[in-house]
Amino acid sequence: MKILHTRTVQLLIAGSCLAGAMLTHASEVKGEKRMDTSSYRTLTPEEERVIVNKGTERPFTGKYETFSGDGIYTCRRCNAALYRSEDKFKAECGWPAFDDEIPGAVKRHTDADGRRTEILCATCDGHLGHVFLGERLTPTNTRHCVNSISMDFVATEDIDKTFKRAIFAGGCFWGVEYYLQKSKGVIAAVSGYTGGKVDNPTYEQVCSKITGHIEAVEVLYDPKQTSYEKLARRFFEIHDPTQVDRQGPDIGEQYRSAIYYGNADEKAVAEKLVQLLKGKGYKVVTRVEPAVRFWKAEGRHQDYYFRTGKQPYCHLPVDRFETPKQ
Repeated sequence: MKILHTRTVQLLIAGSCLAGAMLTHASEVKGEKRMDTSSYRTLTPEEERVIVNKGTERPFTGKYETFSGDGIYTCRRCNAALYRSEDKFKAECGWPAFDDEIPGAVKRHTDADGRRTEILCATCDGHLGHVFLGERLTPTNTRHCVNSISMDFVATEDIDKTFKRAIFAGGCFWGVEYYLQKSKGVIAAVSGYTGGKVDNPTYEQVCSKITGHIEAVEVLYDPKQTSYEKLARRFFEIHDPTQVDRQGPDIGEQYRSAIYYGNADEKAVAEKLVQLLKGKGYKVVTRVEPAVRFWKAEGRHQDYYFRTGKQPYCHLPVDRFETPKQ
């Protein structure tokens, strides 16, 4: 549950965000790869003052400070996904506050004032604001203090117009979800069922093996930060693609290894990776099949390892593509 602070602390927080803002400089980070700037949005003078020249908008004036819509907050300059709406909380500090970010979307630099930590869009280096730790405002003990003007917003109903989805099956969905959710550019990983003949099956029905479904994970990702191939490679590295209808101690056809492609390009990527692994000596049994209806699993199966603090018992990352099979 998000925790609100007293007004006194609210004012102190606002002051800490403003203090030294003019000292922040727009230095280049040597050796880092820059994306094609031709895809950047044209900024207004005020947007440029904050995003490029690292300014700060006045507190309690930004359009997202009290905004509570469901969706994804993106970078105003390059449109890369930054934050999920469920990670936003009421810090009452004068700027939008988030206690988590999309994996790999935000990077941190020591501010020019030598005290604070600046946060930037990892895709285009656009200035977002600052991050503060140890305030005990939420369970994560983290507050991303972000300028509204540095962000845009994609509502839930428009998500599929901007981002992409992929479906992978590799044993118990808890472990697959856990590792894919932590991958760069992944907005959400959802445990569920696919490939069967019954609408909206229950876990018990799937385990009875009468519906034909298998446990799978649907990934929502940002193509500006990752790719289908990168996710598919990660999928092959977090489960054993040589096991038939099982994964470790979990045995049954609902635990089979499969990639469900949505188009010809995804099919080609999946088949290429299977052949690469076979060329390295792996007897891959992963099925490559066209995507069919995906059904979200019950709430108790979502974010299982994140909620319980446990570790996956039948999934372990293995570097399969760079190292030949021993």
